[in-house]
Amino acid sequence: MTNERTAPPPVPAAPLDGLLAPLPSSLPEVVTAPVMPAGFAAGATTAGIKASGRADLAVIRTTAGPASAAAVFTTNQVVAAPVQASRANLAITRPEGRGGGTDHFGRAQAIVATSGCANAATGLAGLGDQAAIAHAAAVHLGVDPHGVLSISTGIIGTRLPVEKVAVGIVNIAAGGLAATDAGLLAVAEALRTTDTVPKLATAEVQLPGPDGVPATVTVSGIAKGVGMIHPRMATMLAVLLTDAAVSPATLHGLLREATVQTWNQLSVDGDTSTNDTVFLLASGAAAATPVLPGTPGAATLGAAIVAVARSLARQQAADGEGATTLVTCQVSGARDDVDARAVARAVISSSLVKAAIHGRDPNWGRIAGAAGNARLGEVRLLEMAGLARADACARAGSPAFVDPGRMRMAIAGHLVSDGPAGGPVAFDRAAVRAAMDAPEVLVRLDLGLGDGTGEAFGCDLTEQYVIENAEYTT
Repeated sequence: MTNERTAPPPVPAAPLDGLLAPLPSSLPEVVTAPVMPAGFAAGATTAGIKASGRADLAVIRTTAGPASAAAVFTTNQVVAAPVQASRANLAITRPEGRGGGTDHFGRAQAIVATSGCANAATGLAGLGDQAAIAHAAAVHLGVDPHGVLSISTGIIGTRLPVEKVAVGIVNIAAGGLAATDAGLLAVAEALRTTDTVPKLATAEVQLPGPDGVPATVTVSGIAKGVGMIHPRMATMLAVLLTDAAVSPATLHGLLREATVQTWNQLSVDGDTSTNDTVFLLASGAAAATPVLPGTPGAATLGAAIVAVARSLARQQAADGEGATTLVTCQVSGARDDVDARAVARAVISSSLVKAAIHGRDPNWGRIAGAAGNARLGEVRLLEMAGLARADACARAGSPAFVDPGRMRMAIAGHLVSDGPAGGPVAFDRAAVRAAMDAPEVLVRLDLGLGDGTGEAFGCDLTEQYVIENAEYTT
């Protein structure tokens, strides 16, 4: 191994052409702030679930009747009680004859969020606890118990203190709900466990109004989760709210598309949680005409949902347990988007790549190796990505196609490998190391095989991650 202190003078960095520039984006602008959409109120309190005494119970309630609701959930076979309860309630409130299987949509009037106890692996008793909490919410919030959705995060294998949660719901209902930005921020704060900061994102877009005048529609989201993250349908916990008017089925289609591009492309440590949940609720309170599938309005709203989800996923990766660096891998030139996303996710999920990023080591061979290990996901994930059932069945679990003779690669804006030019290129190692010493490191790959593009988000692997997960129970 060459000693850097006695190495020969570095050669100039190879030029980086437009092919390996960051992927362009046409998504709407996002602000990392909570903006409460019309039709919702929220609040939080300390119920005593967490030993720390911090806020640990939150409620989001609709203010004008049931909202359209859509969800994506964990694919872990150990399914937490709040996930089971929410899936059941969405099925009960689903428009007759629509959906089924993994298509989770219906109507909702409230979300009850708890932090400090996952209520996972708790059997029938845990399900009973969720039913009791939904009943308390129904009584004190004045909603249908089947319109209550639940999310929980915290220690697996422990049950929720139902009496404390019920008292907390009473307190929130008595004066803790506000249709304000501060109310939404309070929910984001209450969800935190090992998160160092709340995750917030908002986008505003214009949709047609009934009188032909464009109307402003808000999409706002909050999220938590910086460990036990390697989702295959959703991420740890996230709630997106919009005041657009959208049917539950249409809303679910927009959420699925956003999930494929964002949360399914997020990994912190390779572990899929028992509680992964993303909810998207639409109140219909904005002065805009209803969004119909396949219309320009659906495309506009869908882009805002993707933009908010992407921002939240990136914030989660950047705040990964022990992390110092956000790692983004963008892939172009794949045979299709499905292959591109698989390669990007393989790169940011690699422990060797994550360790190299932490050490500011431009070890591009680890990136190439990770790309070569990329495999496509399971059938339902490929169907979410738009593949027909037959194609999804044929390609599920298969390797993404990579030709090392065509692959080009840049790290932090520096070309380090050029397939068409014969593989490795001379680059200024010190300059690349310096460029990697930043809050975000971009890995760019072009596979030279087609028009497919995709990206994924992760973080570096640090000593602090091991310390943090060795010193507390999860």
